[in-house]
Amino acid sequence: MQTARAVPASTVLNLRDLGGIALDGGRRVRPGAVLRSGQLSGLDAAQDSEVAALGIRTVVDLRTADERSAAPDRLPPGARLFVADVLGDNPGVAPARLRALLTDPAEAQRLLGGGKAEEMFAGTYRQMVLSPGAAAAHRAFVETVADDRARPVLFHCTAGKDRTGWAAALLLMMLGASREAVRAEFLAVNPVVRAAFAPYVRDFLDAGGDPEIASAISEVRPRYLDTALDAMDERWGGLEGYVRDGLRIPRAALERLLGGLVVPA
Repeated sequence: MQTARAVPASTVLNLRDLGGIALDGGRRVRPGAVLRSGQLSGLDAAQDSEVAALGIRTVVDLRTADERSAAPDRLPPGARLFVADVLGDNPGVAPARLRALLTDPAEAQRLLGGGKAEEMFAGTYRQMVLSPGAAAAHRAFVETVADDRARPVLFHCTAGKDRTGWAAALLLMMLGASREAVRAEFLAVNPVVRAAFAPYVRDFLDAGGDPEIASAISEVRPRYLDTALDAMDERWGGLEGYVRDGLRIPRAALERLLGGLVVPA
């Protein structure tokens, strides 16, 4: 199953071009039009000339205000910033606190031991589908990607795995990707994010931290995506109802999205 193309970058984590992913009807996502990554606070455009060459016009930041303040984006040359805070109505949840959760093994055990780490992350995925604030953020994200003048678009959170993972899944489903293709792309980031978090995980484990907690925090799991999909199906009866009634994306935006991003294979 084809997944996004990893774009070589030494100063941006987990940079991936969704172009080329297979869609129904023998079509695919337009290459070079929409990309995903982790935060851009360390971007060095001079060092990462390939990133500069992407011609990014819009960066969509899915992070909370605290995350943006602590690690402001450094934008690619010529790009503008658009904020779509997915967790704004509950910024204390797990994806916004990844490193903090790995700094205190005793506190992590108290809060997250006994399977609670996976439960908390799964709950966050449910919130990303059901909360009004997340719906507003995702609507803004989709409408931005649908705008021909905004592309190429790069969207990101902190590690580029949870909020970015669900945003990518949503976008791919709207374009006509199968759930199998969506799942493959969702899980494909694990090698990169595991490597990125390896120093923090090593320190956590050396200090007596629970490996299961570290694993649940530093990777994406099939259950996380399944929780989001189940919430979508239960509340709105599937993707069409979610897009129409949950996200309230205008029909014109959907047509622009498909017209701009779907190309023959």
